[in-house]
Amino acid sequence: MSDTRERSRIAKAVLRFLPSAAVFVAGLVAWELWVNVRDVPAYLYPSPSDIGGELRDEGLSLAVDDLRWTMIEAVLGFLLGSGAAIFAAVVFVHAKFLERVLFPWAIVLQTVPIVAVAPLLTIWFGFTLTPKVLIAALICFFPVLVNTTKGLRSISTQAVELMSILSASKWSIFWRVRIPSSLPYVFAGLKVASSMSVIGAIVAEFTGADRGIGFVIIQASYRLDTRLMFAGIALSSAAGVLFFNVIGALERLALRWPDARLDR
Repeated sequence: MSDTRERSRIAKAVLRFLPSAAVFVAGLVAWELWVNVRDVPAYLYPSPSDIGGELRDEGLSLAVDDLRWTMIEAVLGFLLGSGAAIFAAVVFVHAKFLERVLFPWAIVLQTVPIVAVAPLLTIWFGFTLTPKVLIAALICFFPVLVNTTKGLRSISTQAVELMSILSASKWSIFWRVRIPSSLPYVFAGLKVASSMSVIGAIVAEFTGADRGIGFVIIQASYRLDTRLMFAGIALSSAAGVLFFNVIGALERLALRWPDARLDR
């Protein structure tokens, strides 16, 4: 019985991702045909087969030496930015005065162009890990803050009244009502931040680094090596998708409260 259920679950997962995979393959085929029919020079617009060849030749080196470093920066920035955002959201929910004072500054922080901040942080902290992590954290902070704040406030009035009748403490209400109710919103923000953290790390590497996917892309652009540029982009995109799906898997594990699920 359990084997049948497991096979059914796997079949449903395959069917769910099949349309996206089909669109992806069709896009690659159309791209390959267009480049070959138009006879576009490889240095100008490489075909998927050219990019695949570059990944075959350089992919392991890129993944081990550069993508690994970029993902370390992205994950550390994700943890720092998301942790700070969740803490700030908890403070905002329990202290509305602080929210009125500080939330506008969070909006201002979000509107500052990352490409303008990254060089400043590089000047201040040098070509170290710190500016990359800070940029990734900065880009992760706002979506997690907004979603977590909304989630912590999206509690059922009836549930709060019931807990009050049972003489529950504020901590008990927070732990047993607010957190379960907020989890779908929190994970929505975390999934956005997971992909954006990779972007933030790469942008930070553009301004000053000696390794990482951003460094590879910049160096390839100087040499007009478009195949290597596309290979770096492909690897970083794959890493972002993988990171997103890891957070999605954690979401499915965490959302064990029926009332904590959003209507789908």
